[in-house]
Amino acid sequence: MGDSCEAGRADPLGLAFAAAREAARQGEVPVGAAIVRDGAVLAVAANRPRALRDPTAHAEILAIRTACRALGDERLVGCDLYVTLEPCAMCAAAISFARIRRLYFAASDPKGGAVEHGPRFFTQPTCHHAPEVYGGLRESEAAALLREFFRDRRD
Repeated sequence: MGDSCEAGRADPLGLAFAAAREAARQGEVPVGAAIVRDGAVLAVAANRPRALRDPTAHAEILAIRTACRALGDERLVGCDLYVTLEPCAMCAAAISFARIRRLYFAASDPKGGAVEHGPRFFTQPTCHHAPEVYGGLRESEAAALLREFFRDRRD
């Protein structure tokens, strides 16, 4: 993925879900992300650690890299990130360093999440920037996608 899209009334969380479904088709854990600023979609990405042989190739990281290239800046001030799963600690740190304005995520991740679970990265005194966080959007849809993916792997 990593596509840029035309400005307009795109549904960023819908784009993230489409990316997550594509990740699943490719054998990757189904997580997708989209970054938007002023109504324009700057980046859409899916998990690709297996394909890229890169443990940092999470959807959020790939979307942040694409959006930074699109804007020509290492900071994504005024940008919102939509992701289908609560970000891990690595992704939460990248979100903070990129100065993402708002984080919207679908399913919580009690085992690997770092926003509402685990280290709760954005509440730590060492966190220099914390986005506004909105979780639980289309949570049951995201949870079902993940359950189906892992069930198919076990069968």
